[in-house]
Amino acid sequence: MKMPPKQKVYEAFSAIADGRVHLQEKQAEVQSSDRAKTYTVEWDDTVYRSNDNATYWAGYPGYPVLAVWMLQGKLPYDPEVIPVMADIPWKQLNEEYRRDYDAAAAEAMRRKQEQGADTAAVEKLAEQVYEALSGLNLSVKRGSRRPPK
Repeated sequence: MKMPPKQKVYEAFSAIADGRVHLQEKQAEVQSSDRAKTYTVEWDDTVYRSNDNATYWAGYPGYPVLAVWMLQGKLPYDPEVIPVMADIPWKQLNEEYRRDYDAAAAEAMRRKQEQGADTAAVEKLAEQVYEALSGLNLSVKRGSRRPPK
């Protein structure tokens, strides 16, 4: 499996913290950070399909897939740490930093630190997720629908 940029882990934390992940039996709907788009993640055994841009176009698990894996217990998840990542305007940050995901994530964490959040715990959890991701025996494929515009 192609590894995503680490920032996608932080975006997945935010999707969970904001309550934007809606799990069903064989699929989930995940809203974008500005809630303008809804992505669909579907699965069958070890194959996951999503129509988020990262999964669909770049071939790595995007934040909707990562969030689903966390909520399904396939990746580390800490309900004490995740709420710190609520209310981050990822779409705005990604546009502002021209898809420089590391810079966007650094800015998000800087803002959270200014608010007094324990970003060290978030970064530690992100490292655990990323390490677990590299050993995950799951695959991702394009969703059956094109990404929403």
